[in-house]
Amino acid sequence: MLILDAGAFLAVERNDRSVVAQIKREQLAGRPPLTSGGVVAQVWRGGRGPQVSLARLLAGVRIVPIDDELGRLAGMLLARSGRSDAIDASVVCLARDGDDIMTSDTADLRPLAEAADLHIELISV
Repeated sequence: MLILDAGAFLAVERNDRSVVAQIKREQLAGRPPLTSGGVVAQVWRGGRGPQVSLARLLAGVRIVPIDDELGRLAGMLLARSGRSDAIDASVVCLARDGDDIMTSDTADLRPLAEAADLHIELISV
C-alpha cells in the first residue's frame, strides 16, 4: 500500500512527474493510495489555480478520517516515540509492514515508524 503524507501532495502540486507517475501506477493497479484527513487539511487550499492537479489526485485517494480510534493510536505512538506531530503519527498509524509512505519528512516519520515497530519504506519526495 502507498500512503501519502503532505509532501507527496505538494510534489503533485509542483508537477513532480516522478511522484505523479508513481501515484498513477498505484491507482491503475487498483490500489488507491491512502492518506488521513489531517494530511488533507495540511495541503488543501480550495483546489483552484495550482491546486487543480491536487484536486484531481484527491479524487483517486482513499482518505481515512482521524476518528477516535486513529486519534488514540496516534496519541499512543506519540507517547512511545517522544514526538509531537499528531498528523505525522496518524500517517504512520495507517501503515502496515511492507507499506510505503511517500513524504518530504523522512526524518520526522522514521522515529515514529521505529516506535511503531513497522518495517516500511519511506520514499523521499
